[in-house]
Amino acid sequence: MYAPVELEKPVTVQTLRKMKADGEKFITVALYDAPMAAMAQKSGVEAVLVGDSLGMTVLGYDSTIPVTMEQMIYHVEAVARGNKKSLIMGDMPFMTYATPEQALTNATRIMQAGAHMVKIEGGAWLAETVKMLTDRGIPVCAHLGLTPQSVHKLGGYRVQGRDEDQAGQILDDAAQLDEAGADLLVLECVPAALAKRITDTVSMPTIGIGAGRDTDAQVLVINDILGLTEQPPKFSKNFLQEAGNIPGALRKYAEDVKNGVFPEDSHTFY
Repeated sequence: MYAPVELEKPVTVQTLRKMKADGEKFITVALYDAPMAAMAQKSGVEAVLVGDSLGMTVLGYDSTIPVTMEQMIYHVEAVARGNKKSLIMGDMPFMTYATPEQALTNATRIMQAGAHMVKIEGGAWLAETVKMLTDRGIPVCAHLGLTPQSVHKLGGYRVQGRDEDQAGQILDDAAQLDEAGADLLVLECVPAALAKRITDTVSMPTIGIGAGRDTDAQVLVINDILGLTEQPPKFSKNFLQEAGNIPGALRKYAEDVKNGVFPEDSHTFY
């Protein structure tokens, strides 16, 4: 049984690829400040995501769309100051990567702020962008399924990939992004069977959120882990309630993911 311990050395893309190859789950948390970032490192969290979810969790917006590059850079810098060993991913905000050239300019800023990788939302249309960034030494985390920056196009925060055509499109998108050189893939709110099929198919590690237990990693937003979300999503769990304090909640989350306890069936879409 796994028991969380502080990270001994910096986590890299190759660390996570080896963990996938070895069948070892890794832990990801979306967070936004130095104290929580430091706590994540001490709790053995291999990867942290400075997500544009900060628009809703920190800034009070009703979606991720208003989040700016300046806001993302501010929070990436804070997280990088607090955490020297977890791999740090920085979200690219809405419409900051509409073209490959624009993506290169803005990804450079996110990396210079202290991120080790950028995250972008979208399917095969991003393959050229992924190739341009990775060819130039900027690692990329792709994001498929429920993509919050497209919430108005999707008609709300809905599970994606439940019908055969949509599932086939997501699978094809994953394959093309993998071939283009993406280093990680977030799968959000997709049926567990589809997430497993993608995880078994692509070479890059997959990170699930509302995607069942068969992905290579899990990610939750720190607010959900700590029970701070007024209307928590189905896939989340309040670990603070069980652990009693913030460090304990992070360790319990890490422990339950590593030991295959979380997510449970009640957190999963079918």
